[in-house]
Order: sequence, then C-alpha cells, then structure tokens
Amino acid sequence: MNSTGLYGLLLLLLFNNGASQVIIKTLPGYSGNLPFKLETGYIGVGENEEVQLFYYFIQSESNPDMDPLLLWLSGGPGCSALVAIFYDFGPCAFDVENFDGSLPSFILNPYSWTKVANIIFIDAPVGTGFSYAKTSQGYSSSDNKSAKDIFTFLRKWLLNHPMFLKNRLYIGGESYGGKLVPMIAMEILRGDRERLHPQMSFQGYIIGNGLTDSNIDFNARIPYAHRMALISDEYFDSAKINCDGKYYNHDPNNLECTNALQRIQECLSHINQLQILDPKCGNKAPKPDDFGWDQTFSNDNSIDRLDLPSTDQECHVSKFKIIQHLMLGQMIKLFKKLFILEREQ
Repeated sequence: MNSTGLYGLLLLLLFNNGASQVIIKTLPGYSGNLPFKLETGYIGVGENEEVQLFYYFIQSESNPDMDPLLLWLSGGPGCSALVAIFYDFGPCAFDVENFDGSLPSFILNPYSWTKVANIIFIDAPVGTGFSYAKTSQGYSSSDNKSAKDIFTFLRKWLLNHPMFLKNRLYIGGESYGGKLVPMIAMEILRGDRERLHPQMSFQGYIIGNGLTDSNIDFNARIPYAHRMALISDEYFDSAKINCDGKYYNHDPNNLECTNALQRIQECLSHINQLQILDPKCGNKAPKPDDFGWDQTFSNDNSIDRLDLPSTDQECHVSKFKIIQHLMLGQMIKLFKKLFILEREQ
C-alpha cells in the first residue's frame, strides 16, 4: 500500500488547530485542481471549546448564493463524514474499476448533491473521524449533548460564513441520524424562539434509513424478511408464536424463541441487510445487535480479511472496502499519532 499518498492526503485535510478553516484545491488520487470548492476546518464547542468538531464544506457547483445549505450527519454514531462524501452523494467517488490496492484514485460523481446544494459534512459526535476533545472528560457525551454541540457548531459556522445566513437551511442524516437530526432541529427552533444570534432560515430536515426506536425498528425486520420471501412461512410462524411477536431483546430463557430466531439468523446471515438485492461484501464486522435478536452472534473479523483473495468477483473490490481499509483505518491512525505527538511537544 502506498502510505506516502495517505500522508499527503492527511496533511492536506489537517492543519494547525489554531487555524479556523482552509481551502483544499488538490487531492492525491485526482489529477489537476478540484472542480469544486472544498473547505475543511475545526470549530470549538463546549466549555472552553474543549470539543473540536471537524467539518468538510463543499460549496454548491450551481448557484451557491441561492442554493440551500445542508448540514449532514453520517450514521453510527461515530461514522466518519468521509463515508458520505466518497460513498454516498459527494462530488467524488472511488475509481473502483481501476483500483489495484495502492492509493485509490477518484472520479467525479455526476449525481452529487453538491450540484444543487451547499453541504457541510460534519464529523460528529466528538471522537468521530478527525473530531477530538482536549480533555478526557470532553469525550463523555450523550444524544442531548451531541445535539447541543452540533447546534453550537452550526451557529459558529454561520457566523464565520455570513454569506450563507440567507440560504434555506436543512439538517440531514442517515442511520443514527434518525435520532440526532430531529433533536438538532428542536435546538434550532428553540434558538429561534429565544432569538439567539444568528437567526437561521431553517426549512426542515431529511432522514435516510433512520434509526428511530430500537424496539420498533428491530422488531419490524423479521416481518419484513418474511414479506420479502427471505424466510419461510414455517420459520416466521414459529418465531411469531414462540416469541409472541417480540424479537428484539427477547427472553433468553425462552428456548423455543431463541431457537426460532437462530434459524432465521442462519437464513439471513449472508443477506445484505441494507440492500437485499446487492451482494454482502463484508463492509463491516457484524455485531451481536446488528439484527437485534441473536445475542449469541459473535463478532466477525471481516476487516482483517479484506486483502485476502476472493472468489466472489462482485465483492472483490467494493467502495466500502477502499474507504474503510485505506481512508478510515490508516488515516485515523496517522492522525492520532500526529495529534499525540503535538500534545507532547
């Protein structure tokens, strides 16, 4: 793996913490200047600004003065904003077809949301991506605290970028954003009622595949699997009767329910839960609560096997493999090393 390119990308994205923002004009893996405006920076929140939240801002490629402003949260909690930028709807995507295991190259995404919107991608909550705390206590967080921190971040960002105060504002997120996004929206509405400065032109929020209530969300997965013919009538009826329709955090002493759920787990273990029509490419290590019913399901070290030969051509090179193994894994390690050295100096 070409670590030189990773160091270069890291140094481009990171800068002295005293600086508020920097414009990135080039990236390793993309030839020439970027055809869009990319800004990165830190904004301090909390007591004595002990929490430093990192962001990537990509200006609209159409009409930045009039196009809406979107603040976007990736899932997790704790999923880097790089996932949304490179894997979801950012202006760049990995050149998967020509990936050879070295430094990845980028191609332009013609369907990027930045074609019609100004987007702030934030590493939140604290500890996500390049966001960090100056003290160990600063890493202590909760949904309420995260929502307040992100609201403070947004206020400060707008004060630093007053040209976007008049733009229509939306808050968006996926996965765990189903919880945080509405809470941030409430903070914005509360701030408007209290006439906090600056006043925001808040229009609403958007959520994709959002987590809302664990009991509702996870309990709905088995009926969904049955409706999509992923499990048989026999397996579904057995679970429904023996578990009384309660599949999430079921009673472990109910062996009939446990056995019924285990059989369903075996049927679904090779299904891509995010998109059942796509192959399951090992883009993350399954955890006991991924499916919400099998508490005995052990962690799988799929990340450690990413570079092993694969007979599955569809899964041999996936975008998530590239971003997880090269970008998130190696770059976060490099950042932590640099940050520790900086604090010791």
